[in-house]
Amino acid sequence: FKENRKDDIWLVDFYAPWCGHCKKLEPIWNEVGIEMKSMGSPVKVGKMDATSFSSIASEFGVRGYPTIKLLKGDLAYNYRGPRTKDDIIEFANRVAGPLIRPLPSQLMFEHVQKRHRVLFVYVGGESPLKEKYIEVASELIVYTYFFSASEDVLPEYVTLPELPAVLVFKDGTYFVYDEYEDGDLTSWINRERFQGYLNIDGFTLYELGDTGKLVAIAVIDDKNSSVEHTRLKSIIQEVARDYRDHFHRDFQFGHMDGNDYINSLLMDDLTIPTIVVLNTSNQQYFLPDRQIENTEDMVQFINNILDGTAEAQGGDGVLQRIKRIVYDAKSTVVSVFKSSPLLGCFLFGLPLGVISIMCYGICTADTDGGLDESESPKKEGGDRELTDEGSEEEQEEEKKEKYTELSDGELKQKNILEKKKD
Repeated sequence: FKENRKDDIWLVDFYAPWCGHCKKLEPIWNEVGIEMKSMGSPVKVGKMDATSFSSIASEFGVRGYPTIKLLKGDLAYNYRGPRTKDDIIEFANRVAGPLIRPLPSQLMFEHVQKRHRVLFVYVGGESPLKEKYIEVASELIVYTYFFSASEDVLPEYVTLPELPAVLVFKDGTYFVYDEYEDGDLTSWINRERFQGYLNIDGFTLYELGDTGKLVAIAVIDDKNSSVEHTRLKSIIQEVARDYRDHFHRDFQFGHMDGNDYINSLLMDDLTIPTIVVLNTSNQQYFLPDRQIENTEDMVQFINNILDGTAEAQGGDGVLQRIKRIVYDAKSTVVSVFKSSPLLGCFLFGLPLGVISIMCYGICTADTDGGLDESESPKKEGGDRELTDEGSEEEQEEEKKEKYTELSDGELKQKNILEKKKD
């Protein structure tokens, strides 16, 4: 594979045998391979155990499992979308094809426009703008399609101030890139690759973080058809549609089903239905200080955020990080006990029980043995003192005996001398 991979286009799943997410992806991946083959795609589908072939996985920058990459020549494109069969196949077909797809006729333009909710088109001849457009396409082809067309291929309602130009078609209308107002082309395309209004989930919210926009969300229950739920959703939709020219550079609009994900993000329990505005760049969020009754209230709330009068909550400061650690730990413990109470008792109860026993043993340790040990040296010392005293008396007696022996010797010598004299 390493020697011959550049001869073909490969869609590879780098997995680990012990990874639960990899096992969940496996049946979907098999369906992807079967369908890609049946439709005659030039893309070859495979999977590789990244733990067995760690050198190859490291070469392609695999740091997590599963990692899906499309390998095309010297380039490797990461797939970051939902792990569904249709989304993966659509990604493979998009990236495997040419960076810039030409639209030769109005009929082809209409066909493509029906298939894609967001459509980027370059209009004009060779220019520095086209070179930049190709450069951006090589980076962002993983997210969206890029096309080129002549001016006469565009619909009649499109008017261009000058050529060359880059346009985006979405939300039933089109918008022209203006370098002076929109800044860098890469940033503009990255912001405009989403529709004005979205059904937002955790993955979409993560992707929106790259746009640098604030995200205004109606948090509702899709299964609840009450007036309050539908009203907040329609208010967000109306603002996204009618005030796009005012807010599209700074805001993304949408709704989210349920408050579980948003609660974990904000570390708070939001009562639904409600409206929240998220700043994904610094984890701040804004909640309206009063009930949003109509579109005008929502517009006023957005303006308060833009001019700084609305109070920001959350953030990424030290206290918030500590709060995040505590919240995540608490959530983990609760989720374990909810999913498996016995496992929770084993994982958390056993260590706590061992620690409790150790602490109890330390606090209630018997101190009598220590006293006995401290007293014994004294007794031994006392015995030694008595022994020393006895030894001194014995030494005195020995001295007396020696003195007596010396005295007897002297007497004997005197007797001998006297005898000699005689």
